[in-house]
Amino acid sequence: MNQLDFGIVIERWDELLHGVALTLALSIAGIVCSLVIGVIGVAMHRTRTPLLQAPVIAFVELIRNTPFLIQLFFLFFALPLLGVRLNPTITAIIALSINGGAYSIEIIRGGVESIPRGQIEAGAALGLSSTQIFRDIVLIPALRAIYPALSSQFILLTLTSSVCSSISASELTHFAQRIESETFRSFEVYFTITGLYLLISWLIMTALSSIGRRHFNYPN
Repeated sequence: MNQLDFGIVIERWDELLHGVALTLALSIAGIVCSLVIGVIGVAMHRTRTPLLQAPVIAFVELIRNTPFLIQLFFLFFALPLLGVRLNPTITAIIALSINGGAYSIEIIRGGVESIPRGQIEAGAALGLSSTQIFRDIVLIPALRAIYPALSSQFILLTLTSSVCSSISASELTHFAQRIESETFRSFEVYFTITGLYLLISWLIMTALSSIGRRHFNYPN
């Protein structure tokens, strides 16, 4: 056992690749849902209506000031006591979406509040509806401004998905733990998945950069 043997990893390579695919799927689902939550949360916050604003503020403060692992355990272990039972993968997606959504709200809100008031008034003077003003004059320019920060948050969310192995959600770390427990080759297994997580982060970062260049670049 004192000699390195990556043959074990090669023998179980198909399981690790399956874990990579599941981690990518889990991360993409969490990213998309958290972005939707972020946009809706900012739209509700901008209404200046206490009935809509208060839940958004409470949600952001609650999620940002509690550990992700506790949020995950609450959804998976506490909700069944209320009669709500979710499988590990669905629980992981919901937890990632909620956690990422809270941070997305704050990032997007910062970008939205940086938009000059004069641009909004100009849109209103042109006869644009409130929805058109929010979408075309506020949201899109705000996303251009905060896209790098939002992308970094999504990469962090992708790496956070590894915590979901604690509830046996099917993703890369879960498969790695299973292989390690059966082979006792800790160094080889975790050295390999370190490289695989770097690959996953690179793939997500490349995809986000491509989307940014296509949709959120300022015109030349």
